[in-house]
Amino acid sequence: MTVFAAGALCWREVDGQLLIAIIHRKRYGDWSWPKGKVDPGESLPQAAVREIREETGLKVKLGVHLGTQNYMLQNGAAKEVHYWAAKVSDKALVESTFKPDEEVERIEWKTPEEIDDLLSYEQDKEFLVKLVDLHSKALLQTKPFILLRHAKATPRGQWPKDEAHRPLLPLGEEQAKAIVPILAAYGIKKVVSSPWARCANTVMPYVRKKGLKLIERGQLTEFGNAIGPQRTAKTVEKLLATGSAAVLCSHRPALPTILDTISKNATPAQEILIHEARALEPGQMLVVHLTKGEGSKRRIVGLEIQTPTVN
Repeated sequence: MTVFAAGALCWREVDGQLLIAIIHRKRYGDWSWPKGKVDPGESLPQAAVREIREETGLKVKLGVHLGTQNYMLQNGAAKEVHYWAAKVSDKALVESTFKPDEEVERIEWKTPEEIDDLLSYEQDKEFLVKLVDLHSKALLQTKPFILLRHAKATPRGQWPKDEAHRPLLPLGEEQAKAIVPILAAYGIKKVVSSPWARCANTVMPYVRKKGLKLIERGQLTEFGNAIGPQRTAKTVEKLLATGSAAVLCSHRPALPTILDTISKNATPAQEILIHEARALEPGQMLVVHLTKGEGSKRRIVGLEIQTPTVN
């Protein structure tokens, strides 16, 4: 049995100096990164944001995934901890609800050098090294672009009407609900979708929850991509160029066109994972962390595949 946990390295800049949050846990008498166990029904990104809120009082949105830590617990169970980078805005800092308690008695903002001396566990330092490296290369400030395959829909052979109105199955509806906290964890502010029912209804719970406008593009339908893949690619490129925290929901047959457009900013190693995303299952998403910029100036810093958790 594996125990899953999630957390983040919360960071900000003051006069160009990188500062990172570290917590002191009273129970263990240690200095570590804020993190905690995934609750039943939670996704890892959802758990990371919740745990940061509970342990530091900070509302954050996740940036690039920094990696995974694996170790054995005293009871013999395996533990797997996922860490993200999370920039803390001035507003979030002012609105922090942190109060010392039996779990976390102190939170300190320290320089990387100070934290290196404070951290109680050697294995925690690898994430500090990754964060500092990204910061030194001006790659820590990113925006998420999420490619989402629509949730589980009624099979074609069981739907006698037109393709545009083929609905989600009950499982797909549950997946759509479970997608909401994942998109929220990354701070998605723009929602673009194929207008066909199975796509629009996949993102609609998030649109309603956040009070956003659903932007529909016919070029993202199966038919639109089949007759004009260049127009589909252009639609994706325009969305990437905005630098917005965005999700794009489309269909399996359109994934290769969309992924090929994303790949223009990828390294050879990144291209491999992007190519594998052609096999996204219904409701799965590829999270692409991008720097700002147009065309070749835009860089992919990180990639993740996330799957909604449905009980």
